[in-house]
Amino acid sequence: MEKRELLDLYQTMQTIRKFEFQTSKSFAEEIVQGFVHLYIGEEAIATGVCANLNRDDYITSTHRGHGHIIAKGADLKRMMAELCGRETGYCKGKGGSMHIADTDLGILGANGIVGGGFNLACGAGFSSKMLKTNQVCVCFFGDGATGTGASHEAMNIAKVWKLPVIFVNENNLYADSCRITDGLASESTADRALAYHMPHYSIDGNDVLTVYETAKEAIERARNGEGPSFIECKTYRWRGHFEVEPETYRPPEELKLWKSKEKDPIARFEKYLLENHGVSEEEVKQIKASIDKEVKAAVEFALNSPLPDKSSACTDVYTDIVEEGRA
Repeated sequence: MEKRELLDLYQTMQTIRKFEFQTSKSFAEEIVQGFVHLYIGEEAIATGVCANLNRDDYITSTHRGHGHIIAKGADLKRMMAELCGRETGYCKGKGGSMHIADTDLGILGANGIVGGGFNLACGAGFSSKMLKTNQVCVCFFGDGATGTGASHEAMNIAKVWKLPVIFVNENNLYADSCRITDGLASESTADRALAYHMPHYSIDGNDVLTVYETAKEAIERARNGEGPSFIECKTYRWRGHFEVEPETYRPPEELKLWKSKEKDPIARFEKYLLENHGVSEEEVKQIKASIDKEVKAAVEFALNSPLPDKSSACTDVYTDIVEEGRA
């Protein structure tokens, strides 16, 4: 990859992290409304995968979806406005953190339902195949979601119909407060794909270049009509399952290890750029400063935006289906 492309990856990861730290701060200040599940520590996955996607390609997201949405190209101002319940947000302030969507960017929505994106992804993949648009769909999900019936239904039909869907599992070792070894017979979720005879990978999800190259291969296969793939990205979330959750179930030494410079996806990649690609400390500093300004502007935009009018409470709640002249 060229230096500019590598710096773009770095900038995306830093943008996700800085946006999430600001979200945590704003939530504590009661500016951000509703439940918030942060993506801090997992930035390399969304960044590496989405760097291979076109604007019109699809993604389905999760309750921990800010990183996916930012990596797909969303506007930080509209995102923060949505988190703050403002009219200028992506869903006019009605969706909040877990339901941000932008179909113009192929973002079919974050989803508060565990495993809720699987069949949406297959629907998008089926549409692409039937219409011959050459679009692909990436389905992001957590390790706990591999235990849902929807995941197996979706992987089976994606393989049978050779749908252009890439299943990306963000295995952060915990489903809510349940460690993966307490809920799954295998510690590797990639084993799930064996039953459906699809290509599967188990990789270091904190290495953005490994994620990028693996996703590139899977996406190219999908575009070439070769069907779905399953990518398990092993990672770790720095925060609790949701903000203000008591941290009583994860060993402190485990958290310390994953937050170390050796495990931190951003620190690792920054070190790699400085040592191997002629990136200077000044360039890194400028990128960080630029993102700080962008995040600050997003907060100001949100706070200066109006709350939804009460008269709009029932607007956009349902979708009208028009068929043969009948609504």
